[in-house]
Amino acid sequence: MSEWTKHDLLDLQGMSKEEIETVLETAKSFKEISTRDVKKVPALRGKTIVMLFFENSTRTRSSFELAAKRLSADTVNIAAGNSSLSKGESVLDTARNIEAMNVDAIVVRHPSSGVPYILSQHLKASIINAGDGCRSHPTQALLDMFTIQEKLGRIAGLKVAILGDIRHSRVARSNIWGLTTMGAEVTVCGPATLVPPEIEAMGARINYDIDEVIKESDVLMPLRIQMERQEQKFLPSLREYAKEFGIDAQKLKNAKKDVIIMHPGPTNRGLEVSAEVADGKYSVILDQVTNGVAVRMAVLYLLLGIKR
Repeated sequence: MSEWTKHDLLDLQGMSKEEIETVLETAKSFKEISTRDVKKVPALRGKTIVMLFFENSTRTRSSFELAAKRLSADTVNIAAGNSSLSKGESVLDTARNIEAMNVDAIVVRHPSSGVPYILSQHLKASIINAGDGCRSHPTQALLDMFTIQEKLGRIAGLKVAILGDIRHSRVARSNIWGLTTMGAEVTVCGPATLVPPEIEAMGARINYDIDEVIKESDVLMPLRIQMERQEQKFLPSLREYAKEFGIDAQKLKNAKKDVIIMHPGPTNRGLEVSAEVADGKYSVILDQVTNGVAVRMAVLYLLLGIKR
């Protein structure tokens, strides 16, 4: 296991295989804690972690908060609508005021790409990116990789297909960076309007034939259609998308027998994935949620709990 020297977690671009493996190995040791009667260890006792979310979130926010509390850290939740931002204060000034209260880390989600990077350049507190615009969502990709490794025993050499709204997906980008670093072969598939050609420069392959992609893949990861980020109409209709690219039992008939189905959530049942598939034997969607707590515990511990 390599030595962890990072101060922030902003994205997986440029992160080494050894650094990713350090997170996954640390998460493995922390996952057991959540199965105990007393789900808490003193690893981050005395540390203060602020959740600064400018977008709605259920899984990520609660997962980070549970992770922090299970490590015995103190947490503070700040929603943009209830903060001084609604009075005209800038994001940076808000963060500086939070840091002035001697907090140790700020977990930030923002609809604009790059905000966590700006904060990291001006603050001494550790900045953890919980999703910025369409660019990056590093802890989601880490928990996805943890789940793949747990279910299939490895990442290297696997064929992983990311399906759907690639254009607007920070999850897709972080997974491409992380999975290719770990030796997986990543294919993206979806309507041509939602698959930007420049995605190939990140290391992914483009294939518009959904049946071929399903047949060859070890992992299928449909993404949520992000209607709120689409400034123009990229799809003729949601019904047509569900028919052509939605994952249902019929499409899975030619899939590998040990294929796993993932989804970063929230899931639009009947659109990206049918209810039968979401609740079926191939689905690991709830395992992803469970593993998210362990992975975020690992990230918080590696950033704040190791004396340098």
